[in-house]
Order: sequence, then structure tokens, then C-alpha cells
Amino acid sequence: MTMRNENEMLIVEDLTLLMMDDRSGAIAGAGTLYYALGGAVLVELGLGGRIRADEDDKGLNGVKVHAVAGPASSDPLLRAAHAKVGERVRGVQTLLIEIGTGVVTRETVLDRLVERGVLRRETRKTLGLFRTTSTTVADTGYKKALVERVRAVLIDGAEPDARTAALVGLLSASGTLPTLHRSIPWSGKVYKRAKELERTSWGAEAVNAAVMRTVAAVSTGTIVAVTS
Repeated sequence: MTMRNENEMLIVEDLTLLMMDDRSGAIAGAGTLYYALGGAVLVELGLGGRIRADEDDKGLNGVKVHAVAGPASSDPLLRAAHAKVGERVRGVQTLLIEIGTGVVTRETVLDRLVERGVLRRETRKTLGLFRTTSTTVADTGYKKALVERVRAVLIDGAEPDARTAALVGLLSASGTLPTLHRSIPWSGKVYKRAKELERTSWGAEAVNAAVMRTVAAVSTGTIVAVTS
């Protein structure tokens, strides 16, 4: 179990920030973002000992995930996600969708980052008529430090703590790690190390499986239904 400082950023917040372009505010992997968001929250709950995965009970939708009883989290997002897991036992693939499209959404995470002062939200008028809202990185120092942590692991061979390892694994699983190539040059070494960390997390592995399945479905023009 990894204890988390209640004022510390959530993994899902750090992940979103790393996937966001500083200037445009565009988020990489937008088409399958809900898998990454749901996976990040599940990983956070797992590191905190609030859920467990039954590796011996795997179905079509991956390992079965169980809620672990204990004191409620002070964070409303984690509290809601834990409650969702506790409704009934189901496969991790199902939970990725339920949490990533309901409990935690792109807007939810962006709102939290704006409140923390990490992102900046501005509304402008175009042609004096149309209002447009943009969200960009405000605290570039925080993001730079975050990128350096990831770079140290992937380039310099540093041993990551549990949260950084999970973050790298999720970046790898979502397929968005190459977008950081300006700070972390893409190479076979980087790919291999990231994949190693991805495989140490059942949550990250589930995200990768879900993303790959969606990509395959889109490329063949089929629709994949996920049930518990």
C-alpha cells in the first residue's frame, strides 16, 4: 500500500497534464481518453489499498476488481470511484468505462487542475460575437518537474517510486508517451522500459487492452460491446 498526501495531485491529474499540449490545451489520445482516466483512478485506489484485483479470476473483461472496506477518502473523486467499485464485483474493462465516463471525466479533471492553479482557463470573444473558452498550462514549473521525473526513469535509468511507475505505465498504455518526444526522445529503449512498467500494473495493462481493442474496432468498422 502506498500512502498519499491528501494535498498531493492525483495520478489522473498528473496524467492529464502530461497528455496536454501547453499552448493549445489539446489532450493527446482524446478518442480513448476515458480509458486512461478510468485506469488512472483505479490505479490510485489500488496503490492506496482501497481496491484489489483478483488475478486468479479473469473473465472476458479482465481481472475482477473488489472494493476494500476502510475509512472513506477525503477526496470526493476517489470516494465516488470507490463507491462505484463497491456496487458489485465486475471486470476491470467494465470499470474503466463506468469510471472514465461517469465518475471522472475530462471536464472533471480540468476543473480540478484549474482550481489548483496548474491550468488557466480564459474566455474570449471572437468577432465580438462568439465566446470561446481555452484551457492552457499555467504552472509550467510543476509540469516541467513532472516531465523530469518521467525522463529520469525512462532515459537515466532512475528507479521510480510507485506513483511515478504507475504514471509511466499509464502513459505507455494510453499510447500517448511519444507525444513527449521533445523532452523525452522516443527510442526503443524508452519504449521497452515504459512497457516493463506498464506490465507491473494490472490497471495500466487493462487500459492498453481497451485502447488497442477500440483502435481495432474503429479500423475494421465494428463496434465492440463491453459487458460485465
